[in-house]
Amino acid sequence: MKLKLFKSDGTEAGDHEVANFPVLEEGKGTDALRQVILAVRANKRQGNASTKLRSEVAGSGKKIYRQKGLGVGRAGDKRAPQRRGGGIVFGPKPRSYSQKLNKKVKKLAFKRALIDQADSKNLIVIEDFSINSPKTKLLNGVITKIAPDSKKVLLVSDEHNDNTSLAGRNLSYARLSSTPDLGPVDIVQADKIIFSVKGIDSLLEKLGNS
Repeated sequence: MKLKLFKSDGTEAGDHEVANFPVLEEGKGTDALRQVILAVRANKRQGNASTKLRSEVAGSGKKIYRQKGLGVGRAGDKRAPQRRGGGIVFGPKPRSYSQKLNKKVKKLAFKRALIDQADSKNLIVIEDFSINSPKTKLLNGVITKIAPDSKKVLLVSDEHNDNTSLAGRNLSYARLSSTPDLGPVDIVQADKIIFSVKGIDSLLEKLGNS
């Protein structure tokens, strides 16, 4: 797999041959990617919504009025669910929405996400994220040269240095990530993914060994 290569200053440097780039059949891994995205979103849910049942609502259990003779419907206590301020029937209770994912499913989803972005020409390689000083203007200039029209740019390296980390935190359209922290959802959500040479090599090595 050949990906477009850029120098550290944002100028083009030809193509970068990526060894061991994943290869999948057409459509394979799509379900796994969908499952991972749903699981990540579900795991972010707090699950702390709670309502009170009839037995948990404060109030007397005394019958509101006598059973017969008043010309109105029969009634029990004021905590009944049909009463204003009464208990909730089948309401939500605190629960966990977390979903377990197997390693093979995560790995397959990762490969599918990478392949889809590569097919869309959204994967780019840079020699290194190295700037002389922690200036947002410098990093913004490099990104603008590489991906001028992108609104969501993901910068991935095996490890970002202090200058890059400080310069990138003020860019609203860009996000920095290291290879160990990268997930399939991060790749799917980005318009352009800019890998350092070491970053993409370490990621593919991780996918190959896992």
